[in-house]
Amino acid sequence: MGIRLVATVTAASLLALTTAGVAAADTGTDTAADRKVVQEALDQLTKSGAALGVQARVTDGRQRFTARSGKAELDSEKPVPLDGRFRVGSITKTFVSTVLLQLAGEGKVELDAPVDRYLPGLIDKQITVRQVLQHTSGLYNYTNALPLSPDEFEKIRYKHWSPQELLAISTSKPLDFAPGTKWSYSNTNYIVAGLLVEKLTGKPYEKSVEQRILKPLRLNDTEVPGDNPNIRGPHAHGYWTVNGKPSDITRLNPSVAWSAGEMISTTKDLDTFIVALTSGKLLKPAQQQELVKTTTVSPDYGLGLSVQTLPCGTKVLGHGGGIPGYSSDLLTTPDNKNRLEMSATSAPVGGNPGDAYKKLLDEVFC
Repeated sequence: MGIRLVATVTAASLLALTTAGVAAADTGTDTAADRKVVQEALDQLTKSGAALGVQARVTDGRQRFTARSGKAELDSEKPVPLDGRFRVGSITKTFVSTVLLQLAGEGKVELDAPVDRYLPGLIDKQITVRQVLQHTSGLYNYTNALPLSPDEFEKIRYKHWSPQELLAISTSKPLDFAPGTKWSYSNTNYIVAGLLVEKLTGKPYEKSVEQRILKPLRLNDTEVPGDNPNIRGPHAHGYWTVNGKPSDITRLNPSVAWSAGEMISTTKDLDTFIVALTSGKLLKPAQQQELVKTTTVSPDYGLGLSVQTLPCGTKVLGHGGGIPGYSSDLLTTPDNKNRLEMSATSAPVGGNPGDAYKKLLDEVFC
């Protein structure tokens, strides 16, 4: 579930490489998750053409290790940095939802109140805060109307987008369905969520994310970049094909995703965040229950957090993300015993990640 600016992670199988490798363990003992199998899955992702490079952090019990495959840049043999920063796409939504749930716990917003109570005239008066966070609002997904083919996106990759512009794309169209009657993933919901945070706190939403989550958890490699097109520090590059030639899409203005998917992080920081969130360190008990509460209309999604059962029967919580150049995953079992954080970078020619991704999930969680 990403910003949906790209449909999948893509890579050129002819560029699959010999730079893959597993890092030294963070602890001195092995884990139940077989590193060899994890490595095989990551290598399959790059060699099949599903990714140019990939890095993963695996936790099983008290043991953990990091692994990588592929390379950091198209015309280089430099390996993907194990501590590399990357665009997390829609994992941003989980941070934003956490802030709104904190505000609910402080009595500053009611989840079942209409958004119109706080932001009069912004969207349909029937839509509640909960429906926005759970993707049951019916709001048209604004990214469906953006010029998102590589050739088209090149023309707008550095454009500044205001949240009002993004929202206007959605509200110019009718609701997809009556609020609360269906589930449909819409990035517009979290543009509204970001605006709600700003209204309730009187400050930019990124300041609330920083003050309430990043600083307390010391997520020093996580940021809300705004209009900055760069990724600071070590990072792998993402690519796609423009006018028939490979093009580096790493640099872009992420305001096109705003509070629906603009953040940058690392696998280590995301691991710290998901453990804090799912273990109850960021929310009060009542809001902690709301975070993972699903409904018949939304059976697999709580409030900014996916709640799913894998085919093997293991329940996992988390979120995925995608934005040009990057695809990411953040997953944990409810007890935090088994966790996976992963970033894959795209390449000019696509491949199918299905089998390799299933193999990875099976090894880590099943």
